[in-house]
Amino acid sequence: LQQADAWLAHQQAAAQTEGDKVQALRHARDRAMLLLGFWRGFRSDEITRLAIEHLQLTPGQALVCYLPQSKGDRLNLGRSFDCPALPRLCPVAATHAWLQLSGLQAGPLFPGIDQWGHVASRPMAAASIAPWLQKLLHAAGIEGAAGFSSHSLRRGFANWARDAGWDMCELMA
Repeated sequence: LQQADAWLAHQQAAAQTEGDKVQALRHARDRAMLLLGFWRGFRSDEITRLAIEHLQLTPGQALVCYLPQSKGDRLNLGRSFDCPALPRLCPVAATHAWLQLSGLQAGPLFPGIDQWGHVASRPMAAASIAPWLQKLLHAAGIEGAAGFSSHSLRRGFANWARDAGWDMCELMA
């Protein structure tokens, strides 16, 4: 996660310095998607269904993501996911930076971006998350990138939480 985040931050800064708005947009979106996907343990379909109008973002403090439905929400009541600001690898800062750069105020949080920098009105497809992650990790120089799947962010967070001493019930919640 640290290596991929550092690579994305460097690439985004370089793109902005060079005036390459397309790559700056992609790297900002990808960084927010990587960090938010990891720290909340989102499934690929949850990442792609996040909507800007369902976010409560307080820069430097927290981000609350609301999903009207998800696989873990058996009663379809909707579920909120709290995400505190972190000193490093911060999904709150990355999401805020993405929204500031893109100028998006509604619609999907993580839309597609075409080769000309046009931001789509539709979200990325859930099936595109695994190839996106593999391509990103490969570009960041991470060995075995082809072995990662759309579930790798969720599994990675679960492993981190277990290693950090989280209680299993807390992790399941």
